[in-house]
Amino acid sequence: MEYTKITVERKGRVLLMGLNRPEKMNAFDLDMYMELARAYGELSNDDELFCGVLFAHGEHFTSGLELDKWAPVFSGDGFNVPEGAIHPLGLDPDNMCKKPVVMAVRGRCYTIGFELLLAQDVRVCASDARIALLEVKRGIYPVGGGTVRLFEEIGWGNAMRYLLTGDEVTADEAYRLGLVQEVVQPGEEVEKAIELAETIAKRAPLGVMAALRSARISRVDGHREALKRLIPDIIPILGSEDAKEGIMSFLERREAVYKGR
Repeated sequence: MEYTKITVERKGRVLLMGLNRPEKMNAFDLDMYMELARAYGELSNDDELFCGVLFAHGEHFTSGLELDKWAPVFSGDGFNVPEGAIHPLGLDPDNMCKKPVVMAVRGRCYTIGFELLLAQDVRVCASDARIALLEVKRGIYPVGGGTVRLFEEIGWGNAMRYLLTGDEVTADEAYRLGLVQEVVQPGEEVEKAIELAETIAKRAPLGVMAALRSARISRVDGHREALKRLIPDIIPILGSEDAKEGIMSFLERREAVYKGR
C-alpha cells in the first residue's frame, strides 16, 4: 500500500500514522484524508496490530482543510472512502476502526484536527497546542462530527463556547475540560502517545476491542442496547486462548502474553 502524504510505520503491535505535509502545516487535501482512511483500514483489519497512534510531522498537527480542494464534497458529490478503508473521523458507525487509537497533538490543531481529536480514544497534547473549530469564522460550520461529539465530551455550555465563537482552546484548558488526557512538553507528545499505545497493546486485544465496541454502542445506540450486549458479547471471549492466558498468567504470577485469539 503506497502512502505519499502520510507516513505509516509498524512498531511492534502498534501502527504509527503520521500526517506528512509539514511544509503546508499538514493541511488536509482529499488525498491525505483518503490515505489516512486506508491506514485506519489497515490497522482495523490486520490481526497483528493491536493499537494505533495518530500524530503529525512538524511543529503543527494541522492548519485544517484546504477548503478549495474539498469543494466537490461540500457541494454534494459525497464523501465515500475506498473499499477496505475507514473514516478516521468515525463518520460511519457501521464501519469503525476496531482497534483503539491514541492521538498526539502539537501546535495548531484546527477544524478537521479538532474533529479528529474528538473521534480518537485517548489524546495527548503538547503544551503549545492551539485547538479550534474555526468554521464559523469562515462562513460554514463543522461537519466532521464536532457538533455531535463536543458537547458529549465537555458539556453543552462549554461546547457552545467554542463551537459558536471559533476561539482557540489552549492545552491547559483542553486538559481541564477533559479533551486531552496528558499534557507534555513540545516534542514529547508522540513519545507519550506511543507509550500509552504500547501499554494498550500489551492488554488482551479481544477484551480491548470488546470494551471499545461496548462503549461505542452506548454512545451511539444508548445504555439499554449496550447493557443488553454485555453478557452475549463476553461469552465467545471466555473461550479464547487469550482468556486462558489471562488466567494462567494470574496463577503463575507473570505478565500475560496475548495473541488476539
